[in-house]
Amino acid sequence: MKTTGLSFTRYFVILFLLQMTAPSAGQFTVTGSQGPILARLGGVVELSCQLSPPQNVEHMEVRWFRNLYTKPVHLYKNGKDLHGETISKYVERTELLKEAIGEGKVTLRVFNVSVDDDGQYHCFFKDGDFYDEAITEVQVTATSLEIQILLHPPTIKGILVECNSAGWFPQPQMEWRDSRGEIIPHASKSHSQDTGKLFNMKMTLLLKRSSQGNVTCYLRNPVTGQEERTNIVLSDEFFPWNIMWILNLSLILGVLLTFIMVPSVDLHCRLQGCVCKFNSPIAVGIWIIITSLSAIISLIIYLHHKNRVPPSDPHFQLDTTWLEDVTVILCVLMVFITMVISFVYFRFREILSVHRD
Repeated sequence: MKTTGLSFTRYFVILFLLQMTAPSAGQFTVTGSQGPILARLGGVVELSCQLSPPQNVEHMEVRWFRNLYTKPVHLYKNGKDLHGETISKYVERTELLKEAIGEGKVTLRVFNVSVDDDGQYHCFFKDGDFYDEAITEVQVTATSLEIQILLHPPTIKGILVECNSAGWFPQPQMEWRDSRGEIIPHASKSHSQDTGKLFNMKMTLLLKRSSQGNVTCYLRNPVTGQEERTNIVLSDEFFPWNIMWILNLSLILGVLLTFIMVPSVDLHCRLQGCVCKFNSPIAVGIWIIITSLSAIISLIIYLHHKNRVPPSDPHFQLDTTWLEDVTVILCVLMVFITMVISFVYFRFREILSVHRD
């Protein structure tokens, strides 16, 4: 009797432990795809869910949704796909694959993927009063193969190079690189989104000398790591404006006039026995030329080194055009002043020579 009682005790203990460790009827857990799933724009993406322990789910409610408070993306209930109760933009764009439904696995297939499909998807199973869900992340990607580089007309500040590319998702990394692959600071960078929520990228670079003429516009999708690039090589002929050349020419002109006119004044003063002071008309003329040239050259240098409108400003081209016009006017003014004073100088010499004879 003792042995029989002990056997029954062991039997009940083992049975109790099995009941404690075994899942209750109707209970399960749902597992989804591990990690984000990449979906190409316009392509097809599949999202799978699996019940554990495996069991037939034909009698269950299977629901895929984005937000708990909106209609589902796809609904399977009472053994049927209820497309009429789903979000309108997903109607005829989803399909529930049921080949393994007897083993507790279903797969949602989404066709013609758009940018709006990016984000989280909840896989929801319900059996009576018990339910569970899993969350799967979908990352939609789009990479453009078209990159355009535009050259703006050369200005006195240099050449503004613009890189454009449309049709990216998510927003790509964008930068300029030189021939050695090193990053060149951009002048401006901006982006916008079209009606399909794809990113349109724009980036500019101000080239001031031909040594930077070999540049590459580089874009990279941060999700897939796919890279696209295009480059352009600018020769010296694209850099006709050179402000230092203008300033140096003006300075040389002023120095030459000084060396030409000062000895003439000194020779005239020695012949006439005059004293070259500011009461001498010739000395006054030379002083006017030197002062005028110095003032104009200083003004040009100031205008070009002053912090003006940056290339990122929409008024950059207008400001640059204005600066070019002002520079040309000042250079013409220098030549005009030099010609007028020179004319007066040589005319005055002619008059002095006539009176001396």
